[in-house]
Amino acid sequence: MTCVFVQIRCTPGTAYKVADDITLREIHSELYSTSGEFDLLLKLYIPDGADVGKYINDNLLDIAGIERTLTTLTFKAF
Repeated sequence: MTCVFVQIRCTPGTAYKVADDITLREIHSELYSTSGEFDLLLKLYIPDGADVGKYINDNLLDIAGIERTLTTLTFKAF
């Protein structure tokens, strides 16, 4: 499995609703509220062999209230 972090910017006033919708999908490992440019930080594991972009598009980006995302791929744990 590939670990990725997705920073999520939400439409103003929708961060808690977006977080609830993500939680209901049970795709995440961890989900945090953050300050700064993005509202949420999502840690998830992409199944082996799955296309990262397609997985995120199909399982996350259709949630109402998501304005923008920034995905960080990981390579090795130290």
